Amino acid sequence: MIIVSDKAKERILELKREEGRTDNENIRVSVKGGGCSGLMYDLGFDGELADSDQIFEDKGVKIIVDKKSLLYLAGTTLEFTDGLNGKGFQFVNPNASRTCGCGESFSI
Repeated sequence: MIIVSDKAKERILELKREEGRTDNENIRVSVKGGGCSGLMYDLGFDGELADSDQIFEDKGVKIIVDKKSLLYLAGTTLEFTDGLNGKGFQFVNPNASRTCGCGESFSI
């Protein structure tokens, strides 16, 4: 399961309105090879479901995760920060043994 912080929920709903997204378009979170630590997060809106996708809901936000990515993301919290050190979504992943400075890539 992926947990969504209150700030992340607010920002997701705000982006959905701003971009004119439909109710069938949910957040897709996946893990891909790359980045300076070996694996990187991918986050975006998606209205298509594959047979192997899992759907989670937290705080009214539906999150789509493919089966392979779920192995890396179990227990992760999706945060949103807008402080002096930067603005954007961040993943707090208890499975990551190492993360890069930008927080967009990790290793297990």
